[in-house]
Amino acid sequence: MNTAVELDRPVQAAALADQSLGQIAVGLPGATAIFRRLKLDFCCGGQISLRQAAQDKHLDLNAVLQELARLDRPDEAPPVEQPAKLIAHILERYHAVHRLQLPELERMARRVEAVHRDHPDVPAGLAEHLAEMEQELLDHMQKEETVLFPLLERGGQSWVNQPIAMMRQEHTVHGAALEEMVALAHEMTPPPGACNTWRALYSGLQQFHDDLISHIHLENNLLFPQFDSAVKATCESHACGCA
Repeated sequence: MNTAVELDRPVQAAALADQSLGQIAVGLPGATAIFRRLKLDFCCGGQISLRQAAQDKHLDLNAVLQELARLDRPDEAPPVEQPAKLIAHILERYHAVHRLQLPELERMARRVEAVHRDHPDVPAGLAEHLAEMEQELLDHMQKEETVLFPLLERGGQSWVNQPIAMMRQEHTVHGAALEEMVALAHEMTPPPGACNTWRALYSGLQQFHDDLISHIHLENNLLFPQFDSAVKATCESHACGCA
């Protein structure tokens, strides 16, 4: 495991003000994208506090803290028997978050691979793998958002088992891609003396890994089975023989 700073949940935004940029970048996945947009150097200049950095850049500290606080996302899902709300939770908590996570992780991976290309522990090939994962996941989520989820929100149809089966198969592919990601990133364990970008990359990869596992679990084990059962019951009642 890396030595990322553990932050209380929910994030205590005010407490972050006196932490260093480097600590926050490593301990709060997603913070690097905010710091990069605000031109706050969390790598080489990561030893100064957020408060001091905001003052130096003439930034509104409270506004920055509010942005950071939004990175602390609740995982609690709605009741299983409310599929429309469960779908809304999946879209907000996972689909939207993956679209933010992967471009930033890829950017940091390319930076680490370029700057530390001669280091024996450099995660060579990680950035390219993340780019491939991003494209596959974007395609997968679009199919869910435009076809499967609207169908489920309408109660499903007798043929809904077909797109569900396809999504399950793609989930298996995503799981294999996660395993390769972990291997390329050396189990997300940064080497001694790793820079803040390297450590933040692995912290972010760990969060993405955990998020995608939770995402797949919600769909495979909580959402889809409700409609698998509905399809079977419908087919049995009509003696169609498709169940």
